[in-house]
Amino acid sequence: MSDLTVESTAREQAAAVRAKQISARELLDLHLTRIGERNPELNAIVSLDEERAREGAAQADEVLAGGAEVGPLHGLPFAFKDTHDVAGWRTTYGSPLFAEHVPDADELVVERVRAAGVVVIGKTNVPEFAAGSHTFNRVFGTTRNPVDPTRSAGGSSGGAACALAAGMVPLADGSDMGGSLRNPASFCGVVGLRPSLGRVPGWPTGNYWETTAVSGPLARNVGDLALLLSVLAGPDPRVPTALADPGIVFAPPVAGTLTGLRVAVSPDLGGVLEVDAEVAALVERSAAVFEGAGAAVDTAYPSLPEADDTFRTLRAWLFQAGFGALLAEHPDDFKQSLADNIRAGEHLTGADIARAYAQRSALSDRMCEFFTGHDLLVLPTSQVPPFPADQEYPTQINGRPMETYLDWMRSCYLITVTGCPAISVPFGRTADGLPVGVQLVAPHGADRFLVEVAAALEAAITQGTARPLP
Repeated sequence: MSDLTVESTAREQAAAVRAKQISARELLDLHLTRIGERNPELNAIVSLDEERAREGAAQADEVLAGGAEVGPLHGLPFAFKDTHDVAGWRTTYGSPLFAEHVPDADELVVERVRAAGVVVIGKTNVPEFAAGSHTFNRVFGTTRNPVDPTRSAGGSSGGAACALAAGMVPLADGSDMGGSLRNPASFCGVVGLRPSLGRVPGWPTGNYWETTAVSGPLARNVGDLALLLSVLAGPDPRVPTALADPGIVFAPPVAGTLTGLRVAVSPDLGGVLEVDAEVAALVERSAAVFEGAGAAVDTAYPSLPEADDTFRTLRAWLFQAGFGALLAEHPDDFKQSLADNIRAGEHLTGADIARAYAQRSALSDRMCEFFTGHDLLVLPTSQVPPFPADQEYPTQINGRPMETYLDWMRSCYLITVTGCPAISVPFGRTADGLPVGVQLVAPHGADRFLVEVAAALEAAITQGTARPLP
């Protein structure tokens, strides 16, 4: 066996398997040992099936021994987000109504990751139907933060980010409507990308034209994230809204620069966001890092007055369309905040939806205009550090009450409805040692540029030193 550990990068692990320096079975054993050590407390991996995982690892070794060409993720242990359908694997969506559900077919992101050669080990925990940025449900319970298990791991890809940060998996997939890739990345100290609309196509879906929610990658570093993005991205003939660039254009190595960039740094979008004081201070501190690397920095920000109404209207409409009939049939089997959000969609009119789409178009136009004068927007990923795991959501920020379970997520969901790609990069910790990420936003379609900038920021922060796992 090589000297690889679960702390090694995903690229190092995949390269070692391909070079036969370590077998897929040995690599799996390393990760199963870590899962045994950390998962009982953190509850990130669910529906774990060690027997099937060992069978998959053995098959991966046989394929390699036979001399076949293998995919870029060959032999890597992988747990899919529990909202993504995986053929033959229990997929609950975090709902007791689907506690024993086993899909017959893979969805597209699963197809792609499986085709790249992973060894499936199980699923990662989610909130009920992925609603809310705190991962808990009545099927599996609460996922806890790997840095401080009394705190939230975020959500809805909280199980994925936690498992990744704790070394239980080398890479993780997720999805993001209002921050579900970015928020848990910030809370757990990893990197999470919400790609441009159309970059990672989804199939099957009931509405190809509504792309508020997208799938994307999570990783412990930007180079690994680029590796997974290269697998997830690219067109598919079944998805008419998919962008045409092939996934390979996002593959590592990733080398970017901050020199010469025009960077707007805004801790609160001009007072629109209520942001925890420690989080705001870290975002402000990022300006010095960009300037020190040769970027031109100012305090500009785009005007997004319609974004809040746009997001909440479309979210309620989508939730009612997706879950309204199920809620009517099972009114006691939904958490209250989700049930309220679904019912809010019942009162929407055609005029409301038309208004939301018109506003979304205006937001896209305004972001295009903003990016004629700037290359990058920097703002908080989450408005708060990880909050106590026994709370559903933060009830106040800086003493200001949060009226709903969405209020504290605005720093992410205001960007969602612009269609722009956004990435959360670990930037620092609070006085209590809790992770905080900064959110970098680029023009629609500029995903490769955004990943390169994130890599340059990562290098500027770490100076080439690896961050230890929590």
